[in-house]
Parts: sequence; C-alpha cells; structure tokens
Amino acid sequence: MPIRPFTLAVPSEQLEDLQRRLRSVRLPDGLDPHSWDDGTATAFVQRLLSHWRERFDWRSVERRINQLPQFIADIDGQPIHFVHQRGSGPKPMPLIITHGWPGSFLELERLLPLLTDPASHGGDAADAFDVVVPSLPGYGCSPAPARPGVSSRQIAGLWASLMRTLGYTRFGAQGGDIGAGVSMWLARDNHAMLSGVHVNYIPGSFRPHTDDGPHAVTAQEQDFLTRSSQFAASEGAYAALHSTKPQTLAFALTDSPAGLAAWIAEKFHAWVDHPGDLETVVPLDTLLGDIALYWFGGTLDASLRLYKENRQNPLVFKADERVAAPLGVAVFPKELPMPPRSWVERVFDVHRWEIMPRGGHFAALEQPELLAEEIRAFFRPLRG
Repeated sequence: MPIRPFTLAVPSEQLEDLQRRLRSVRLPDGLDPHSWDDGTATAFVQRLLSHWRERFDWRSVERRINQLPQFIADIDGQPIHFVHQRGSGPKPMPLIITHGWPGSFLELERLLPLLTDPASHGGDAADAFDVVVPSLPGYGCSPAPARPGVSSRQIAGLWASLMRTLGYTRFGAQGGDIGAGVSMWLARDNHAMLSGVHVNYIPGSFRPHTDDGPHAVTAQEQDFLTRSSQFAASEGAYAALHSTKPQTLAFALTDSPAGLAAWIAEKFHAWVDHPGDLETVVPLDTLLGDIALYWFGGTLDASLRLYKENRQNPLVFKADERVAAPLGVAVFPKELPMPPRSWVERVFDVHRWEIMPRGGHFAALEQPELLAEEIRAFFRPLRG
C-alpha cells in the first residue's frame, strides 16, 4: 500500500452515540468527592463530563488536527498513521518522535513548529528538523496489530522501515513514556541508522546487567530501585493490570466514556507538574482531545495490551552489551522514578544528561519550549 494522505473524520453517528452515553452516565459516590486519594476525584469527573457533554467541540479539534500533514502507510503489513512535517532551514535533520500512554500524536502538536521552524520561534534555522510523529499501533489513528507479539521492540522495527520508506537512511529518535522505550530499541537494533537518541523518560523495564563483581549496584542505583518498588506498590496498579489482564479492563473503557475519562485523567493529575490544579497546565479541552482520540479510535484493548507485550519483551541487556548511538536524557522534576546517570551509562553512551527546571511526564505537552531547546541542544553536535 503506498503512502497516502490521511484526513480524520469521525462519523456523526459516533458523536451522537457518545452524547447519549454522556447523558446517561452513572458515577460512584466515594467518601470525599474532591479527594484523589482513592483515585480520580468524583467532583473532577463530574465537571470533566459536563464539559465534554455541553462545551467540548470535537469538530473544532478535528479541523485543527487536519491542518497537520498526516499520512497512512502500510509498513511490513501494519497500517501506520503519522504526521510528517518538513523543516524550514538550510539542512533539516530527520527526527522521529514517539508518544506513549495515555498520550497520542496530538500531545506533540505544540512541539512540532518549535522543531520544524525554530527561526520563527526565537531559535536558529540551522537547528530545524524534518519531524515524523507516528501513532503507535492501536493508538489514535493507527489500527491495532492483527497478531500478538508487537512490543516496543517490534514497533521500533516498524519505525526503521517507515523512515526508510520516507527516504531517510540516517535520523534521530526522541520519545517519552513508551516512546522512550521504542526510541531506545531503535538505538539497540538499528544503531547504524541512528544519529542519536533523546528521551525524557527511562522505561521501567530497562535493566542493565548487574552482578556482585565490577557491575555491582551502587547506593544511588539501589535508591532508585527502592523508589521504583515503592512507586509500583502505591501507584502502579494501572500498569499491573495493563500488563497482565488488559482485555478485562478494555471492556469497561470501551463501553464507558466516563470510565475512560476517569482512567486517563488520574494519570494526568498525578504525572503533570501542576500547583494542585491540573487545569492551569492542561485545560479541559486539551485533556478531552486526548481522551476523545482514544474513544473514537476504538482500539483500547490494543493500547492497553502493549504493556503486556513489553512485559514479555523487556529492555534487558546482557553483560558488557553496549549501544553505540549517542543518548541524551532530559530529567523533568515531576517525572516518574528515574534512574541515576550511572545506571544508564552501563549500556548507553550518554552525551547529555540535563536536569530540567519544571515539567512532568507529559513534557511535550507541559513544557514544549523547554523540551524543544533541549532536543536542539542534544542533536546540534550530531548533525551532518
């Protein structure tokens, strides 16, 4: 199947069905409607659903999305949706950026012009990129995989094929959340194609080789492992469910917009760097645009199942295994537990490790200017 332009057009019947469901939601009471201690606050969900039902304009979001240069390509038998924005500069560098869960390609909307046309945003035209933003299989506008076994490693292979199809034989990669894992797999399996890899998260499954000899875990690394275990115990129920029984959860989220909204909103509230009010950083319209993409995509089972695929194919390295492609890491203060630099340097050639002043897990959405400048700085010496 050749690459062809893509236009997002949700049928009116789906919008009408959504409105019917939003008018007939049934919500739990909870002990305190304003508390997030047990999960998403009931009062927040009520306000979010009211906004979705009465004020959110999907057609406006759809028109904005369709201003982006979008395409569909059949890559190794898997249809992939992607945005391909050409850079404005003397020699734009190809860069593929991968989102995660519960994000989407729309999460990167504000980052795109900062990378493709830096001169128009206070930067240097020499730092321009040709940016490719694919939708993960089963996320947003990319159909779900038709077979099991498609983990971040296989997705990285699809991305390498996609970039070759677009005529790029050497390029950079960037990502957060699941997208960081895909980018690191790209560096591991396709290092000859990679100019460098930049991430704003280190996947929880990443494990370098350790033993009781010269590769023994340091005190700082052990502190990270302890914090990771504590996070898994107190905040990791979602990941445990995604990675073990995703299909059961998919029934609820596929059938209930309220359930889907609550499931995703909890993570934005917990992982965004905000002063106690999520809406000061992520307005309701922005949050609902992301949630609606999941709803209309109709492939929630596949988006959840990627966690199970990644659990079965973790990013684990053997003794003395090294990755040649240069790595840059931006550490945002509200990020999930991140390992120290020494942990990553056991495998990767870390060229840049920057502690960012503000921002959280959704860096491209929360702090696009900071992330854009960090990406430019990392790749600047790797051009050519």
